[in-house]
Amino acid sequence: MSWIASGYSPEDAAVFRDRYGVERVSSVPTGVDTEFFRPSGAVSRAPASIVFTGSMDWMPNEDAVLFFCREVLPRVRQSEPDVTLSIVGRAPTPAVKRLAQEAGIEVTGTVDDVRAYLGQACATIVPLRVGGGTRLKIFEAMAAGKAVISTTIGAEGLPTESGRHLLIADDAEAFAAAVVRIVREPELRRRLEREARTLVTRHYDWSVAAGQLERSLIDAAVAHAATEPAFTRGPAAARTLS
Repeated sequence: MSWIASGYSPEDAAVFRDRYGVERVSSVPTGVDTEFFRPSGAVSRAPASIVFTGSMDWMPNEDAVLFFCREVLPRVRQSEPDVTLSIVGRAPTPAVKRLAQEAGIEVTGTVDDVRAYLGQACATIVPLRVGGGTRLKIFEAMAAGKAVISTTIGAEGLPTESGRHLLIADDAEAFAAAVVRIVREPELRRRLEREARTLVTRHYDWSVAAGQLERSLIDAAVAHAATEPAFTRGPAAARTLS
């Protein structure tokens, strides 16, 4: 059996192989349109404006923003009281909508263009604690030239290095400290933005992902042809055998 896994991480490919017995697994990276998502040059609404993007009816996203607002944001505001958060994405659940009742938290629902919110923020947060796959939201933020703060699970499957392409923090205290660093250290923020944009444009532009998908499809077809019985390969092969 062959399987082409597009948009899944190598870790997910290992699950297909080990748990379900899929012998040949190709992991094809998620791509991003680096011309559509690019640094806008917009000035942040405030040096302490941060954003979370994603479909808000997906449980891991809901859990992420609830965790951030309940456990991380209060710690951030002990050091940086002016930090604001925009939660941008369709179908926010009732629990997410209630977050907008708190000062400095905006819940937008569906927006016409997420780039406007990315451009006005100083950083993107990805405090995911559950979920699989690869994180398109991270690629989009990196392509847009935004500093990213993520959990390990949030950046799972991405060949990123904490401190170079983004900041990784897994508990509330560490995540809050990372947000404060981004707010207070503009040189760090600009360096992360440059490195992240370079990584995505070189390795995760749609043209690169499409090329890898094409190679995986060719490899799967060749492997399938090599193992297929001769009498199933078409009329010409059948005549040869008769």
